[in-house]
Amino acid sequence: MWWKKFIEYLREVKIELKKVVMPDKKSLWGSTLVVIVVSVVLGLAVGLFDYLIARGISLFTR
Repeated sequence: MWWKKFIEYLREVKIELKKVVMPDKKSLWGSTLVVIVVSVVLGLAVGLFDYLIARGISLFTR
């Protein structure tokens, strides 16, 4: 009887997919820009911390 549960699951998925609303082009580009900016800022922050930690460790290991 597992197939009955599977078919019910697929029906529910179909119902939920009908509720999905795709964003318009303007909001999609805005969200993409936010993701890119946050990724760059976090990458720079992690790189800076990595550099500072490496410099600090090198002071102790000389």
